[in-house]
Amino acid sequence: MPSSTATRSSSAPGDRKFVTALSRGLDVLRCFGPRDRWLANLDIAKRTGLAKPTVSRLAYTLTKLGFLRYSESTNKYALGSAAITLGFAALGQLDIRRVARPLMQELSEYTKTSVHLAVSDRLSMQVVDTYWNAAAFVIDIGSRIPIATTSLGRAYVAALPADDRKRILEAIRTARPDDWPNNKKKFDQAFRDYDELGFCFSIGDWRREVNAVAAPFIPRDGSGPVVIGCSGPAFQLEPEHLKRDVGPRLTALVANLSSSIATE
Repeated sequence: MPSSTATRSSSAPGDRKFVTALSRGLDVLRCFGPRDRWLANLDIAKRTGLAKPTVSRLAYTLTKLGFLRYSESTNKYALGSAAITLGFAALGQLDIRRVARPLMQELSEYTKTSVHLAVSDRLSMQVVDTYWNAAAFVIDIGSRIPIATTSLGRAYVAALPADDRKRILEAIRTARPDDWPNNKKKFDQAFRDYDELGFCFSIGDWRREVNAVAAPFIPRDGSGPVVIGCSGPAFQLEPEHLKRDVGPRLTALVANLSSSIATE
């Protein structure tokens, strides 16, 4: 689900290759999550930090190009066919999604949890596939969840090279300075868990009633880590159970995934 905070793009000062207008248009499209069927200009302005007149012009242009559609009766916008086609094309190119799905299904059925596959999206993780048990906590495909407070996000940051890890931690600190002391403490623990166990936890940190564990998969093509995680009700997934059973099964899944992709 999109953040209520600004998602506005930025670039280094003097970067002549960076097209600000294009960046702002993409920011408008980023506002729409799986549960945001219709958004008004004011909604988009609040989520992007852009001025309402700027949003109006961008939304008009995106509608003309088919990336948004407009409802005259509600004066709101929804994603159009061009955006949906682009999204499906991107998903279709994720080989890991196809290979991981049966492994995710098996893990979900055993653990009675929701199992998610996610990639990074700025200071969020974007869920690109999910397999869920009827009794488990569900996150829809397309949802964006925070990096700082989720096991998916912590596992992603833990798997980054040192310089990239430093940059994203600084961005998290800058975005939510009041939350940084607690976030830093949680990240420090997540890095220790990753080094020792190969996975990271979120024990009621994002949703009080939800516990989760996640492990990263590092593609051989040099692209960023992809993360697989399990989440479920806290009463069902106690920390020790996550550590002794679910987490090791998750790292075994990642190892199997690496082997499967390597032989294709």
